[in-house]
Formats: sequence, C-alpha cells, structure tokens
Amino acid sequence: MSDGVSAARSILDMSPDAWQHALQLPDDDLPIAVISEGSWWREQRTRWRLGALDGVRELTFPDMFLGRWRDRPVVYCCAYGAPRTVEVVHLFGALGARLAIQIGTCGGLQGVLQPGDVVVPDKAACQEGIARIYGAGDHTPANPEWSDRARSLLTTRGHTVHKGTNLTWFSIFAQSGAMVEAWHDAGYLSVDMETATTLAVSRYFDMPAVSMLVVWDELLQGRSFLDPLEPAAQRRLDDANEAVFEVALDLVQAL
Repeated sequence: MSDGVSAARSILDMSPDAWQHALQLPDDDLPIAVISEGSWWREQRTRWRLGALDGVRELTFPDMFLGRWRDRPVVYCCAYGAPRTVEVVHLFGALGARLAIQIGTCGGLQGVLQPGDVVVPDKAACQEGIARIYGAGDHTPANPEWSDRARSLLTTRGHTVHKGTNLTWFSIFAQSGAMVEAWHDAGYLSVDMETATTLAVSRYFDMPAVSMLVVWDELLQGRSFLDPLEPAAQRRLDDANEAVFEVALDLVQAL
C-alpha cells in the first residue's frame, strides 16, 4: 500500500482459537483425526460413512461432520478435489488433529493395477495446484509408519495393496490419452485429485497423513468409471471402498 500500512490478512494467518470459535467446538469435541474422501457421490458416501459413527452432527461449516468412533472424536468430510480438500485438512490440522486420512478412488496407471486394488502411496506428485502453497516441492511424502500400518490392515483383510507414487492432478476432465501414457511412462502408479493436498497440508501442520485409494478406472485400457464392471470386479470394488473406511477407523483407534 502507498502509506506502507496494510490490514491484509489471509486464511493462513487465522489462529486456532478463531477457527475453534467459528466451528463452535468445545475442547472435548476437538477431533483427533480427520477423514477426507474424494468422491462425486457426496450424499451416498456421507450416508455410508456416518452410519459407523456415534453422536454425529454437522458442524457450522457445511458437509463437515463430527462423530465419535469408540469415544474418539473424528471429523469426516466428502471433499472432492484439491480446493475443497485443503479446507478440511487445514482447519483440523490447525486445531491439532493427530492424523489425516485420505480415502477415495483413483485411476490406475500401471497394468498390474486392477479395479478393487488399493494404492497406499509412499508419496504423491504435486500437480494439483495446492500442495506447493504449503511448502511442497515436486513430491510430498506420506507418513511411513501410518502407511505401513494401513497396508498391513488392508492386506489382512484380503485386499491387493500397492505402494509407490500417486500423481495428484487437478481435474479428471483436463487430461488426455497422451497424458495418461506419459504418466505411465514416468512410473506413476495411479492418479487422483486430493492426495498431494492432504499430505502437504498435513505436513505443514506437523500432522501425520496417510492415503488409501481404491483403483476404479483402468486408464491404460481406456476404461473409466462410466464403463460398467463385471459383477465379480464390481464386488471387489465395493468391498475395497468399504475396507478403506474400516481401516481408517482402525487407525483412529490406534491413536
């Protein structure tokens, strides 16, 4: 400003107390974990997930739900895409949550991935436009201990689990076959729209984070979520979508 004095303030500058007041959260309800799910099917996924929690209530900010899992306060939000995901993870990272868990679906970029497999990445490539604002470089890591625990729990349930690099991209519409081929050749396992944001924002707040992504699209074969699966493959997909939330709650229980 011309006079050298500015009253500018950004969301990043707001204090935890200000957020707690805005959310009308008493100290006893401060969540120990936040579970964010990337999905178009917000109503369906929210109904599925909240049915497992006790004492659920929507917070003052829409579509953010506080509930309890075995008396542990946890927040769930169906947050599609990086711009929405950052809001959820930032809020509860600022309020001292001890774990962020990203769940959702992804597109497979390697031939070994099948619908219903689960990718638990050790890092994410940051090409979604948010992670770098929170200090990430080209890649941002998942917490290795919590990721290993998630892989073990999923494997015990009989699911095929993959470890590697997930690419986080900003839109399922703004991608081409040539991009998919380039991502495959670069060695990325999968592509989603939220994981890098969750990992980078969590790291900004010194909050461990893990991502569990169910493979849905077989992008190398040109098969997207619009194409129906055979019944057996659909059952694998449904079972995996259920399992990632069950494992998320197991991780909450371990805090």
